[in-house]
Amino acid sequence: MSQSNPASSPTSDKPLVLGKHVLQSRLIVGTGKYATFELMQQCLEASGSDVVTVAVRRERLIDSAGRNILDFIDLAKYTILPNTAGCFNAEDAVRTARLGREILEGLENPGADWVKLEVLGDKKTLLPDPIATLYATEQLVADGFQVLVYTTDDPITAKRLKSAGATSVMPAGSPIGSGQGVLNPNNIRICLEYLKENDPDYPVIIDAGVGTASDVAFGMELGCDGVLLNTGIAGATDALRMAHAMNWACQAGRQAYLSGRIPKKLYATASSPEAGMISPGSR
Repeated sequence: MSQSNPASSPTSDKPLVLGKHVLQSRLIVGTGKYATFELMQQCLEASGSDVVTVAVRRERLIDSAGRNILDFIDLAKYTILPNTAGCFNAEDAVRTARLGREILEGLENPGADWVKLEVLGDKKTLLPDPIATLYATEQLVADGFQVLVYTTDDPITAKRLKSAGATSVMPAGSPIGSGQGVLNPNNIRICLEYLKENDPDYPVIIDAGVGTASDVAFGMELGCDGVLLNTGIAGATDALRMAHAMNWACQAGRQAYLSGRIPKKLYATASSPEAGMISPGSR
């Protein structure tokens, strides 16, 4: 009977470290776009995540029945990552980040010291404004925030954001909510190379555009340290089932990356080579 190798067990993986925060799950999930707070609550549990993002400026912090979204998030279990979604200039993003910090300090949640930074360029593409994003990063780092910054997959911008003090650079797989997955894996690979040069533990997270479980697995197989998503779960026909799928895909992709895939070859290679076989008539 073959014995499993403890070194290749999922339990042997080190946790994801983002500044002062240590995450057991490498999947970070959002809280928007769910039909009900109850469904959101169930999907957060199924995702296996220990960090959830909440948009400080979002309109649905309170639902039509007057219920607060934070009443459906177990603050003893989840660390809140406030985000600046909906901000279209650096000033608004910095102001929103500070507001999020005040809210979480009042709740005594450990997420008060960090922020997911989004500074969008326009409402059609929801792509980040690179200049305003860099400026806001500098301001928030100076203000004591650990900044996880949403950006494009441009490697030069990624390097600038890291130099500005970003705790994690988070390149988009594709536009927010598009479900197109990782459109430009070559750029993601270059971002990883640049950001991890002389700093292999620097965390790089795919943020935005994930549509299904295979997108999550692919991002992790590229060598990214985590995936941040929302619409891929909340917008699925069966959101709860998809939350489980995203959880498993993140774990599988990470283990595949750590395992080291075989190289791609032009021609076939027999899985049972002829060397060592007994030829006919040799007896």
